[in-house]
Amino acid sequence: MNHCGIYARVSVRDRQDFSNQLIALREFAAKQGWRIYCEYIDQITGSTDDRAQFRQMMQDASQRKFDVLLFWALDRLSREGALETLQHLQRLTSYGVGWRSFAEQYLDSTGIFREAVISILATVAKQERVRLAERTRAGLERVRRQGKKLGRPTAKVDAIAIRELRGAGTSWSEIARRIGLARATCQKAYSQADIE
Repeated sequence: MNHCGIYARVSVRDRQDFSNQLIALREFAAKQGWRIYCEYIDQITGSTDDRAQFRQMMQDASQRKFDVLLFWALDRLSREGALETLQHLQRLTSYGVGWRSFAEQYLDSTGIFREAVISILATVAKQERVRLAERTRAGLERVRRQGKKLGRPTAKVDAIAIRELRGAGTSWSEIARRIGLARATCQKAYSQADIE
């Protein structure tokens, strides 16, 4: 008999409780012959994976405490975006844990089309990663065309002040603290000033 984890989530803004989800999910698990290992319930937005019960569920899955995860619908599992949500499903699969959406019957890694479903989702996740990289590159190129400099701003180094402090016998740590730069940056500015 498979052990089943049940994940339910409602947003803080939702005026519903977990009852409807849980009743249906428990009945479905019973019909499949699955014994419920644990019910993980979050009442928080799904736009982040920083959810206590979600993290606990993933940890238990990684330790194979249950064989299949049952959730109401994909948007109850996560609202982080397509890529992140698919990555959660791929993590479950990598742990050897199946998953099943109650409301979306085609999202089922436990049925006869298991390999096809996982393959399609992996392909969609890959395409989403490609699109994300393309959007990032396009955004960076647009910013460059506008003449904006990318990256961290160049640190302003007062080489004269560094030379004076060092000449007065001040330690590198103290110079770095006073100037507000890394010790290595101060040392580099000092040595370059010597060359010049």
